[in-house]
Amino acid sequence: MSDDIYREIILDHYRNPRNKGKMSNPDVSIHDSNPLCGDEIDMHLKVVGDKITDIKFEGRGCAISQASASMLTEMVAGKPLTSIKDLTKDDILENIGLTNLGPARIKCALLSLKVLKLGMVQYYANKDPASAKKLQDDSKGL
Repeated sequence: MSDDIYREIILDHYRNPRNKGKMSNPDVSIHDSNPLCGDEIDMHLKVVGDKITDIKFEGRGCAISQASASMLTEMVAGKPLTSIKDLTKDDILENIGLTNLGPARIKCALLSLKVLKLGMVQYYANKDPASAKKLQDDSKGL
């Protein structure tokens, strides 16, 4: 695909975000921000067994951070919560179609993945602290 098509997809997700909003009584609710640019993301998840049955995000910031969050929620909805640990920065950058971003913009694109991984660790920390520590170690590097 051309870069123009990817830009249009990003703008579409920014203007019409999927899964954006609040959730009542989430099993996981986590917030983080990028202090360098001011982007903020909150992720809210419902988990049944190990499956993400519902996911919502709230946030504010640049088109890349918000579109990335929208796209990420579509990627993980209905999947096992543990599958999040296998997602990499390359998966996110490929999904949004921008593999040649500068360092500041990469942080924007990866903020939602960072928040989602923190949420996964938080969820398991409440259920099984030893597993949470391993997941946290496996998820470092964002």
